[in-house]
Amino acid sequence: MLGDCTNTDPPGFRPDPRNQHDKAAWRTFFVHERATLSRAAHATEAEQLAVHAVAVARALAPGRVVAAYVPSGTEPGSVLMLEALAAAGFPVILPVMRPGRMLDWAPFGGAARFREARYGLLEPEGPLLGPSAVQECGVVLVPALAVDRTGTRLGRGAGFYDRALGPLDRRPPLVAVVRDSELVARLPADAHDVRMDGAITPEGGHIRLPVGVEDTGGASLPRG
Repeated sequence: MLGDCTNTDPPGFRPDPRNQHDKAAWRTFFVHERATLSRAAHATEAEQLAVHAVAVARALAPGRVVAAYVPSGTEPGSVLMLEALAAAGFPVILPVMRPGRMLDWAPFGGAARFREARYGLLEPEGPLLGPSAVQECGVVLVPALAVDRTGTRLGRGAGFYDRALGPLDRRPPLVAVVRDSELVARLPADAHDVRMDGAITPEGGHIRLPVGVEDTGGASLPRG
């Protein structure tokens, strides 16, 4: 989890998505919401997300490498997602932070082969494959604080994924991993934001993006 913050807004507060300078308020909102989730609920959601991750890989990347990440802290999911992908026969690569807020990639070799990295994250110990390794993948599972119906992703603000994915000559399908309440009607967006092609949520499963952008609060989203 990249950073943390404390929500001092009153109960029921929700930032205004029309304010294009309000990303910090949205980040605070979702970090607070995640902090209120019980460990039992988090574990249940992690099991659901692991099942959906395998389904997405089978649908979008049969026989291909899957790029994922190591969920940490209150992020949705767990190492179970990576283990489920590997057990289903998918080679998995994971991000490794490099200087200049850039990402390299290394193979997932099991939960016992992680090392501690910055921001309280875990990274694989395997050999580095190079920043371009991600474009050879069949699908990329992307961490996010939230994603909206147009595919706008809200990250932690460090820009690692926008730098890693934006310049690719060939971009695989990008699927954000979020909780159900973190798929919202509209988020503020910047020109450099890399759009997601889909999302997986614990209850919703794989949701292809974009979907309708009318501001109805996220009801009746297609699932599959």
